[in-house]
Amino acid sequence: MTETVDPKLALASRFRGYYPVVVDIETAGFNPLTDAVLEVAATAITIDEEGLLTPAATFAYNVAPFDGANLEPSSLAFTGIDPHCPDRQAVDEKTMLNQLSKALRPLQKQHGCQRCVLVAHNAAFDNSFLNAAINRTRFKRSPFHPFVTFDTATLGALALGQSVLKDCCERFDIAFDQQSAHSAAYDAGKTAELFCKIVNRYQQLGGWPLTESLTA
Repeated sequence: MTETVDPKLALASRFRGYYPVVVDIETAGFNPLTDAVLEVAATAITIDEEGLLTPAATFAYNVAPFDGANLEPSSLAFTGIDPHCPDRQAVDEKTMLNQLSKALRPLQKQHGCQRCVLVAHNAAFDNSFLNAAINRTRFKRSPFHPFVTFDTATLGALALGQSVLKDCCERFDIAFDQQSAHSAAYDAGKTAELFCKIVNRYQQLGGWPLTESLTA
């Protein structure tokens, strides 16, 4: 006889107490210590009574470059972001971290999880910039684990034989608009869809010993 699990607590059971949050960060370069964070988006994940994951709310922020930040012209040309555009209504890094943490903590608690875990495509990149912003601002209460991450580029290579986000999405019939890519909110949303598809497919193939029903 299989044991039932409260759906609200199923994510904690699935990921060892971690609450997965899909993050995408657009930057003005590749060095997290010197280059500006320009956009941050985080897509929360939820789970249904069958144990299937689905993207939930996305929280997105335009971020003002920190004092003395490097703005690499090639990176700005690649993303198309104008850091000085007033229409961005950008907030500073500490405000972004405060607002993001306040948005995520209730969801983390709702699912019975102890920490958020960053999920990203090439997660080391996004996590390095997130940690650099945390350190610069001396932010003390980040919900994220400082070094545990889930990487959809690695998962995509394992499950699909692809590591490029666009190619992984196409293999799973997830619509992907190249013109919209390199926006943090768009990329976080597509990465969340990909992460859920991979985890759900693995479960359906018998990879995770889920209970027959998650209804308490």
